[in-house]
Amino acid sequence: MEEVKRPLAWQVGAGVAKWLLLSSGVAVLAGSASAFFLWALDWATATREAHRWLMAALPLAGFVVAWCYLTWGQSVDAGNNLLIDEIHDPNKTVPLRMVPLVLGGTLVSHLFGASVGREGTAVQMGGALADQWARVWRLTHADRRLLLMAGISAGFASVFGTPLAAAVFGLEVLAIGRLRYDALLPCVVAAVVADQVGLWWGVHHTVYPLTSVPAVTAWGLLAMVLAGAVFGWTGQGFARSTHALGHFMKQRVAYAPLRAMLGGAVVAAAVLLGDLDRYIGLGIPVIVQAFEQPLAPWDWLGKVVLTIASLGTGFKGGEVTPLFYIGATLGNALAPLLQVPFGLLAAVGFVAVFAGAANTPIASTLMAMELFGAEVGVFAAIACVSSYLFSGHPGIYRAQRMDHKKHL
Repeated sequence: MEEVKRPLAWQVGAGVAKWLLLSSGVAVLAGSASAFFLWALDWATATREAHRWLMAALPLAGFVVAWCYLTWGQSVDAGNNLLIDEIHDPNKTVPLRMVPLVLGGTLVSHLFGASVGREGTAVQMGGALADQWARVWRLTHADRRLLLMAGISAGFASVFGTPLAAAVFGLEVLAIGRLRYDALLPCVVAAVVADQVGLWWGVHHTVYPLTSVPAVTAWGLLAMVLAGAVFGWTGQGFARSTHALGHFMKQRVAYAPLRAMLGGAVVAAAVLLGDLDRYIGLGIPVIVQAFEQPLAPWDWLGKVVLTIASLGTGFKGGEVTPLFYIGATLGNALAPLLQVPFGLLAAVGFVAVFAGAANTPIASTLMAMELFGAEVGVFAAIACVSSYLFSGHPGIYRAQRMDHKKHL
């Protein structure tokens, strides 16, 4: 019997309904997980700041986190790269154990003073929960790919409060020079709903004080190109150095818990002896200061060194918030040289270093507009594209593939 061909409108409507259901389910899971994570992260940060002596236990904390991953989490130790690999080449369901391991590992890292972020945790929880949701519905490999991308967008949106940037991040991060438009609906729905779920749980995101944006001028645009090149080189240096330290430590120290213990000892000694507390944790207060007043011109470098030492030796959390810190403080340092307002270049650097390090200029530009207002969009776009071009091809995500080279 000849199959009846359904009208196009019916097919589109059925597809939209399907992905509204699947993506919203992922968003509720990821948004709720991120809300709990952000609440616990605030507690960990406040506890560490109230009890500075906890820094002395950072080597032991690193040992415990790495031992837990060695014992129970070797299959999920690749983190974000595991999710990207599974999207490119579906193999097996991402283990649910990724959620408690990365959540606990990140909270311990922050409680005892490592210089790490929070994006990696939210994205990994979103991806792992999305894959479990895909397993419930017994999705095909093709649909599972899309749902994993939606999980990445949901995690990113719920932790930063930037759903448009998060939706595009889930499409853009997989491969240089290519966007997966087949995942546009799942990623947009998951990002928007996850952000709303977080707000429903009472999550509050930082408001950055960019009070005014100057008019567009020829020099202002050229300054963005020049600053973008510096931001790109910084992002590239950060990514390469983090990977290099990780490779070096694995060659020299075979036992993973000992690597983290050594890294923790170096970071703790530097902070306690050098009074470098402003360079650990998320560093949100310093980022806010970068919009308001001149800072020490080496603040960005201090954050670079301690973050590389933390991530390169095995601490968990992520790179993105440290990159925001590095970009904002580097922009603050460059502002007088380029004759650009502190707040503007801090805002642009905030997203542009990330754009170069993650090879995600479109998502980074959207993030600037969501966080700082649409008026900053022209400046941010030019700086993010410049950073993207000058940063080279290797980035913070090793599993990211190359679809098109950046340069002719």
